[in-house]
Amino acid sequence: MNFWLSISRFILKGRIPILIVLGAITYFLGSQMQYMRFSHSEANLLPKNHPVNLEYNHFLEVFGEEGNLIILATQDSTVFTTDKFNNWNNLSQHFDSFPQVDFSISIGDIKKLKKDTANEKFVVEPLYDKKPTTDKEVLAIKNELFNNLPFFENFLYNKQTGTIRSVIYIKKEIVNTIERKDFIFNVLNPTIEKFEKENNIKVRVSGMPYIRTMNSQNIIDEIGIFVGLALAITSLIFFFFFRSFRATYITMLVVSIGVIWAFGFIGLFRYEISVLTALIPPLIIVIGVPNCVFLINKYQQEVKSHGNQAKSLHRVISKIGNATLMTNVTTASGFATFVFTKSKMLNEFGIIASINILAIFMLSLLIIPIIYSFLPKPKDKHLKHLEKKWIESIVDWMENTVRHSRITVYILTVILIIASIIGVYMIRVSGSLIEDMPKGKPFFEDIVFFEKEFGGIMPLEIVIDTKRPKGVMKLSTLKRMEKLNEIIDEIPELSPTVSVLNLVKYSKQAFYNGNPKYYQLPTSQEQSFILAYTKNSSTNSDLLNNFVDSTGRYARMTTFMKDIGTDKMERIEERLQARINKEFPAENYTVTMTGKALVFLKGTNYLINNLVLSLSLAVLIIAIFMAWMFRSFQMILISIIPNMLPLLMTAGLMGYLGVPIKPSTILVFSIAFGISVDDTIHFLAKYRQELQANHWKVKKSVYAALRETGVSMFYTSVVLFFGFLVFIVSSFGGTIALGGLVSVTLLFAMVSNLLLLPSLLLSLEQRIANKKVFKKPAIQIIPKENEIDEEIDNLEN
Repeated sequence: MNFWLSISRFILKGRIPILIVLGAITYFLGSQMQYMRFSHSEANLLPKNHPVNLEYNHFLEVFGEEGNLIILATQDSTVFTTDKFNNWNNLSQHFDSFPQVDFSISIGDIKKLKKDTANEKFVVEPLYDKKPTTDKEVLAIKNELFNNLPFFENFLYNKQTGTIRSVIYIKKEIVNTIERKDFIFNVLNPTIEKFEKENNIKVRVSGMPYIRTMNSQNIIDEIGIFVGLALAITSLIFFFFFRSFRATYITMLVVSIGVIWAFGFIGLFRYEISVLTALIPPLIIVIGVPNCVFLINKYQQEVKSHGNQAKSLHRVISKIGNATLMTNVTTASGFATFVFTKSKMLNEFGIIASINILAIFMLSLLIIPIIYSFLPKPKDKHLKHLEKKWIESIVDWMENTVRHSRITVYILTVILIIASIIGVYMIRVSGSLIEDMPKGKPFFEDIVFFEKEFGGIMPLEIVIDTKRPKGVMKLSTLKRMEKLNEIIDEIPELSPTVSVLNLVKYSKQAFYNGNPKYYQLPTSQEQSFILAYTKNSSTNSDLLNNFVDSTGRYARMTTFMKDIGTDKMERIEERLQARINKEFPAENYTVTMTGKALVFLKGTNYLINNLVLSLSLAVLIIAIFMAWMFRSFQMILISIIPNMLPLLMTAGLMGYLGVPIKPSTILVFSIAFGISVDDTIHFLAKYRQELQANHWKVKKSVYAALRETGVSMFYTSVVLFFGFLVFIVSSFGGTIALGGLVSVTLLFAMVSNLLLLPSLLLSLEQRIANKKVFKKPAIQIIPKENEIDEEIDNLEN
């Protein structure tokens, strides 16, 4: 017995047990949803053993977690009035009382470094002894800070604009845990809102822990929106085409169970919800509905043709089941190639997506025939959509175009290829930690504010290994660091550095009785005097811990980057590396650049290279599928060309529209290719049947395949187009780009498969219209109709 006939018999004879098993699996996976976790750290796009990751991990071992600062700022000039000034300082002191906070620094916490001549040491004293009670006292404190304490410039104040900051240091051990989220939502945000209301002051909040928390919450909020919109839009389109509540409800039941399974598998694998895995549930809806379209449309066509419900259900499973399996396997293969990128985030996305695509196929193939087997035969009103004049006119137009205007199709194809290639050369590569974040949200507006006022919020760390204990405090090392500092000051995308240099300069200023003009590195003669004071002080050693490790071998220079892409960052990195190579001899120093932002930017380039490989792998896998199906090299080329053209057109469009290649947009090509090739498989599977039935007459077979599959291909393409278009309502730039570009690509693919593919088949008629070239596959995957009819008779008997 034919394989698919056996499957159809198994499904229809074992209806009740199958439904019970599906119910049990759904219940089990539903129970696994409780184990879904939301990501509390940035996505690391690099493998664990990548040199950039190893350098970053070494930095963390020496200096600890770097991204633990939450920064508050205000540009309101009224903060320098008595009550508001005191309330501002009380705000950070209030946060100090919470266990999640290590410590905080505000203007009220500033300690001035002073010279104790009698004991030849440095001591600290408060910026002011008691809280100011008049505006005059507040202005005196402001004047002292802004004019005499350059050590705190760009850290606690911006002299040009009058902006002041407070810095909250979150405990490093909770930075990547849910405690961080609880503190920000339950303590930080309500406290700041209350302060703003009571003092009528706008407070800006930023820092990597804060940005990550607000961004993660945005992802969580959007999952429900995407699932709801995807269900609503696809069901509306489905009903518009089929005009059947019954068919619509059955389809929504299938994809709803698919969504439960998607969430369940994420929980079962204990994966975190990231910006990518959050897309899987709505993605399953968008991919699942076309499965239902093909199955239900074929069922209704069969019922209309001969009126035998049992025969119709067997034919649906036997004929469409095979083609749908092939299409879902190719789509899953497109996603599964992400497993080979060596990126944890993409691995998880690829595994969960491919598993769920195969799962939604299984659900569609089992549930739809089983439910219809319990229901009465569709009435004539349910089949009216098959006779719609507007859809017939579209199919007629397609057939006439293929029949009479193939040269026009080829000329337009060549023009589009040339235009697309020109566009491809205009594409730029980009990627940044915050580029795709929701630009309309208050926390993003605060990011822009901090970039303008303080030079950025994304830390870039430069680690200097002097290769000997206490090597950092040697004047020769400090002078080399100062040379590097000078080049950083010249780069507008980087903020002034914070390092041991600031402390050494401050020590010299204190040695000269606080005169700000002496805020500079000491000379070799001055160093001996200042060093004597430093050795007798306990104060400086406490401050040094942030900039120098306990052995005095390693120093860190911290600067903050603006939101720049990989292209600019590469130029900046080259400029810094050139100065590092010049000032720090390799035999005496090892200098590395690291930090979360740099790791992400490096990860972007790594990811793009790997995704190009994954796309190539997807093309290869699908070519192998075609070879298995048709055993013909010509057919492999004919099937690949109409699916590569839409990818080229989308890439060209990205170049013309200025959409850069980045992690979110590079995904478009693998996803779109895996889905768009589905139409090709459906068309060619039907074409193969027609060839056998029509004794290898290509023209007759092409037109017959176009008429039967054209409607379903049009329906599914419209569903996919609007389904992916749902993602443009996202506030994330990457999700918007992904949704828009995949939608456009699939639209191009529909036109390509309905016009270019049949045109190629007709033009190459002589080369492919014989049994030797177009061999049967090793397994007969599509049964003949008389075999189905015989099986129906046996089943009924």
